Amino acid sequence: MEKSKVTVSVFEDILGRFHDVWPGLFRRLGKIESGFFSKALDNYPIDRPIYITGLARSGTTILLECLSSHPLVATHCYRDYPLLDIPLFWNRFLDRAAKTNDSLIERFHKDRIFITATSPESMEEMIWMSFFPACHDPKKSQVLDADCIASDFEEYYKSHIQKILFLRKGSRYVSKANYHISRLCYLKKLFPDVRFVIPFRDPTAHVGSLLRQHRYFCEEEEKAPRILDYMRRSGHFEFGLDRRPIHTGDRKIIEDIQELWRNKEEVRGLAKLWASVYRFVVNTLMNDGDLLARSILVHYDDLCESPAVMLRNIYRHCELEVEEGILNTQASGISAPSYYAPLLTEKETDIVHFEAAGVYKQMLKLAGRE
Repeated sequence: MEKSKVTVSVFEDILGRFHDVWPGLFRRLGKIESGFFSKALDNYPIDRPIYITGLARSGTTILLECLSSHPLVATHCYRDYPLLDIPLFWNRFLDRAAKTNDSLIERFHKDRIFITATSPESMEEMIWMSFFPACHDPKKSQVLDADCIASDFEEYYKSHIQKILFLRKGSRYVSKANYHISRLCYLKKLFPDVRFVIPFRDPTAHVGSLLRQHRYFCEEEEKAPRILDYMRRSGHFEFGLDRRPIHTGDRKIIEDIQELWRNKEEVRGLAKLWASVYRFVVNTLMNDGDLLARSILVHYDDLCESPAVMLRNIYRHCELEVEEGILNTQASGISAPSYYAPLLTEKETDIVHFEAAGVYKQMLKLAGRE
């Protein structure tokens, strides 16, 4: 079998395995770190945190890259893995004992996005998994709403955000977290001044992209099991050998999706997943006017076709001032993908339309496009 071109270092793998075995130990270390830096953290209150959330392959990463470049913003980086619970101790160790690799490499996904160890990344899911061990169990609803009470987690999580603000010397926290799409109401309860950026995409193109990524990751994880371990430990179950659907409360739909995937009906399963997740988004936003006002829905096609206009709207929604020159530079780097042809046949396109067209129309209306 050909070796994978994607690698996870032995050092990261060993530390990640150790973190897996002793999550309670690292939570205790995290609390010790919070106490040690408590006076410094008091100077970094959490102000209007910004969450970018939606199904993978909807444009979340490019939005994170844009927002994270703002001088007021602090976010997680690749180098924070795997000792996420102690980001201050861990980053100090890396600064002194390890040479940071600043060379650009294309990320795992092979999608034109190039990264270094200090590039922004989705990492905080590791903390959610530590406190909510069933949060990726497809047999259980992953919805966390305003009725959720988890005082230990909430104290720990808020302290962790302050650490990232302190570490990166920012005043606004930004997180890309795909699974927060099922936690919108809970996050609004934790942070009443929160801002949500929710990208979405034409379901036909979106399903095609998810299918491509799933096949690619399955191939790479077969060649290099450490990649699969990394995906599991960092909280990425969107595609690959341990793909898991997001359970937004309807057990029957999740069972149907899993059965379709077992029967190799990938497209219908993905289309049902798309419809299920964004139907949940529509219903949640429609039932909470304040949450709707705190959310901006970003159509991927609009972002690619009119990036400057869309970025300006996003910055305004997040209450971040940005220089016009910087905005235009960011916009010049955004375009529709041309690195692969559409994967779906005419029949498969019809399947996606049948499963998802109704929800897609509702999303377009909420986004002000109809």
